[in-house]
Amino acid sequence: MFDHVKFGVSDFVASKTFFLKALEPLGVVVVAEGVPTYGVELCAKDEVSLCLYQTEDKPAHLHLAFRAANRQQVDAFYDAALEAGGKDNGAPGLRPQYQGRYYAAFVIAPDGHNIEAVYHEPEV
Repeated sequence: MFDHVKFGVSDFVASKTFFLKALEPLGVVVVAEGVPTYGVELCAKDEVSLCLYQTEDKPAHLHLAFRAANRQQVDAFYDAALEAGGKDNGAPGLRPQYQGRYYAAFVIAPDGHNIEAVYHEPEV
């Protein structure tokens, strides 16, 4: 449905560093970048991109869920996000309250955004 999602952050360098490190296990890299007020575009392969830009406005908290290719990527995302300074908001595991195969992990990013990696298939 989406081509890209763009939102403001209060500390561009900290947020760019966090998202690059946290999403590296999912194959996310910088595909374009301008000055901080224009921002940076992050993407895995030719998928939907995430764009961040510096803003003076206080950003509203978002919940962003990224699709993982397997449960190991969810685990790696969680570890990388914590190492990048994210705060635990739900360790990797099944979330049967959402759906029987919903395997996810949650962290809080620098601006308070709830960032999730999720895998919807049975373990292989």
